[in-house]
Amino acid sequence: MKDKLGLPRDRIDGARDLADKITRPILGFVEKHTTVTVERATLRLAGCDGADREGVPVPNLVVDQLEASGRLEEGALLWYANALIREGRDPGELDARIAAGLKIGDLPLGDREAIRRKGEALARAGLDRVAANRATREALLDRWKGRNNDPLLYLIVATGNIHEDVKQARAAAMRGADVIAVIRTTAQSLLDYVPYGATTEGFGGTYATQENFRIMRAALDEVSEKEGRYIRLTNYASGLCMPEIAAMGALERLDMMLNDSMYGILFRDINPYRTFVDQNFSRMINAAAGIIINTGEDNYLTTSDAVEKAYTVLASQFLNERLALAAGLKPWQIGLGHAFEMDPTLKNGFLLEFAQAQMAREIFPEHPLKYMPPTKFMSGDIFKGLAMDTLFNFVSKATGQGIHLLGMLTEAIHTPFMMDRHIAVDNAKYVMDNIASFADEIEFNKEGLIVKRAHEVLERTLAFLEEVEAKGLFDSIAEGLFADVKRPRDGGKGFGGIVEKSGEYWNPVEESLKATLGLRVGDGRRNGAEGGR
Repeated sequence: MKDKLGLPRDRIDGARDLADKITRPILGFVEKHTTVTVERATLRLAGCDGADREGVPVPNLVVDQLEASGRLEEGALLWYANALIREGRDPGELDARIAAGLKIGDLPLGDREAIRRKGEALARAGLDRVAANRATREALLDRWKGRNNDPLLYLIVATGNIHEDVKQARAAAMRGADVIAVIRTTAQSLLDYVPYGATTEGFGGTYATQENFRIMRAALDEVSEKEGRYIRLTNYASGLCMPEIAAMGALERLDMMLNDSMYGILFRDINPYRTFVDQNFSRMINAAAGIIINTGEDNYLTTSDAVEKAYTVLASQFLNERLALAAGLKPWQIGLGHAFEMDPTLKNGFLLEFAQAQMAREIFPEHPLKYMPPTKFMSGDIFKGLAMDTLFNFVSKATGQGIHLLGMLTEAIHTPFMMDRHIAVDNAKYVMDNIASFADEIEFNKEGLIVKRAHEVLERTLAFLEEVEAKGLFDSIAEGLFADVKRPRDGGKGFGGIVEKSGEYWNPVEESLKATLGLRVGDGRRNGAEGGR
């Protein structure tokens, strides 16, 4: 998209430099620590699976054993590979024995070289499956190139029953949706385990499980063949199991994952240290899998005013970009989030929305920005709601957004019915088709409101990032500088699940991911990670 706002490049580069300085201490901590869910994700990618009679996943059983005995600091896969060698069994048989009560941490460690070879073979097999899924997706996208909407139309399903979700997802895709997101059941982000198998009961959404991922992926592949265009699948790599859900998504060929660096801290009260370690590992998995992440800046505007605190959204986008690049994600995989959330009674609110969206597009030209619809100010007046969504659709197309979550006229009344989704798709396509070349036809008044607003937000963002750099990110979060929510560094859920790596720590999955992504072991930063400038 042509530069229309005249934003100063040196100021944008300055913001990126500040984001780099802010995140360096975070990445230093990440490099020295692991968590219970990083270790469980490692086991899952190495083939560890199944659950005991109580439904406790085998990766949880292994990690809980090792944590209790003080051995997790060496890496869970060390002990799992050792058990495979000593017991002479394949992962499926070993998992069954662990589910029945085998304590692999009690087994004496054998020859380290043999363990290394076994662990590397397990890691290679899992990551080969991930690579094969990526190749399949890329082949399908190439086969149906140009058949999707631009921006991609993104719709949610959330019945609680995966089989009912499939019906709604098929209907939405056949109506014209390009991306189907299966909303996760309420509070799953606070579970420190991933349920096993297909599920048919959930509140406000459906459990994220590997079997549910498999079921929905198969259903959308069928629809893709019938429609002649690739239908993408999305879920949530967030909460206390970010790396595990990323691993399951990679193994079952999900295409997008919500994966924000601070969402869990601010909106789910998950410990900051835990969150930053988990997001880094989960993003490495997403990077290798070719998955596009969606960040959560739109949530800031549910607790903060969209006019007064717009700079916090842009600041978070810079930080999310920096941490994503440090985990090996390419710019085309970083779907930075924002939202159409101005008070509709505000005079010229539409122009302010336009300014924010255009600014994000010009600052992050290589990123598939994810634009969220109005929700905070939606009411039971469905006619006004449809008008608000129409303006949102207009801004999205006119500013070249990449991923467009469709607004629902019944947003404030109930979980949308299929007919509501159909109306949303039809409205978006009507607006976007009718203004297809609008962006090429307009220029902005250099002295006008839109240009001045974008410059103002950028300058306030720089001042804000300077304040965060001076205080440090942890203290800035604790003081409520982001989203007006205060979270102390040593509080929140999951704090006990952080483990300092010993000098003997070994994780061949992590090593392989870093090698694949061009990350230096022991550094935590990507070589040449200036992408997106």
